[in-house]
Amino acid sequence: MKQTPFNAHHRKLGARMIEFCGWDMPVEYKGIIDEHLACRKAAGLFDVSHMGEIHVTGKDALAFVQHISPNDAARLSPGHVQYTGLLTPKGTYVDDMLVYCIHPEFYLLVVNAANTDKDYAYIQAQKGGFAVALDNPSDRYSQLALQGRKAVAILQPLTDVALAPMKSFTSAFGKVAGKECLVSRTGYTGEDGFEIYSLDPDPGILWDAIMEAGRPHGIQPVGLGARDTLRLEAKLPLYGNDIDDTTTPLEADFKWIVKFKKGDFLGRDVLVRQNEQGITRKLVGFELVDRGIARPHYPVFLGGAPAGQVASGTFSPLFKKSIGLVYLPIGKAAVGTEFEIGLRDKKAKAVVVPTPFYKRDY
Repeated sequence: MKQTPFNAHHRKLGARMIEFCGWDMPVEYKGIIDEHLACRKAAGLFDVSHMGEIHVTGKDALAFVQHISPNDAARLSPGHVQYTGLLTPKGTYVDDMLVYCIHPEFYLLVVNAANTDKDYAYIQAQKGGFAVALDNPSDRYSQLALQGRKAVAILQPLTDVALAPMKSFTSAFGKVAGKECLVSRTGYTGEDGFEIYSLDPDPGILWDAIMEAGRPHGIQPVGLGARDTLRLEAKLPLYGNDIDDTTTPLEADFKWIVKFKKGDFLGRDVLVRQNEQGITRKLVGFELVDRGIARPHYPVFLGGAPAGQVASGTFSPLFKKSIGLVYLPIGKAAVGTEFEIGLRDKKAKAVVVPTPFYKRDY
């Protein structure tokens, strides 16, 4: 298994380690609920060095990103970041990703760990006549995510980047604990916070410095378990569960990343047609009315008839109830619609609820 530069830090903290997408990763330290609530109430530090980073450089860099992304990268100036998808010609997801405009001829694409090699091969296959150079330096990057309402207070003493003026989905280069980094006001938890990228061959001081600075603020290290419960409360999609190569952004309730007016892009014709004709299903949030926990792939029933399966599902540490996401027929996707989920030997009642389940109040 691959190891991130912070592997020894996790083991020293007593993390329970698991194999994840070929990486040796921490799933929890003190416990998923404690870590989840620490991030919601104070701050959490995540090792996300397993994520993929792909460089697109050259005079056609913008045109190429516009070709593979449905969002409008022309709106990005240097230092700005955009959430988007990497789409197939059928308008479905190869992956979702962040696009960083480093400068007009350099874009950084951040993709999911499970998909890095697949995404890079797919992106290379789209190169065609574009005057771009493509590179996959993912193994040279480390990445930490500091998330929570105390993130600015913790990170500012360690960096020369002015954090308070930074808007969401912007980034800046600067030093963090003496290391050259790219600091981005982004995250995967629904909280304020920062993702910190480094190409330094020995980035361990970043983990140590952030944990030390965060101790008076109640910081906790957070593993993959709470990362999943946090992102689900915020209705942030997970590839392989909520989005995949059978789902489109329109069906996944991400129409806002599809900019039809920008011109052509992979899958545009299909999405134009789907938008005109109307989607037949939609990803919606639900909570269980009956006791139990709805897990991914549990069967879903409408009027007693099979109607698919749970996309994402968990017990919410914040709301203390079972929540999840599911694709339902568009006529059954309205808030208040009731349906059933198979929980082993019984069917439990569920109801469609507004999303996101959690939205920060600061």
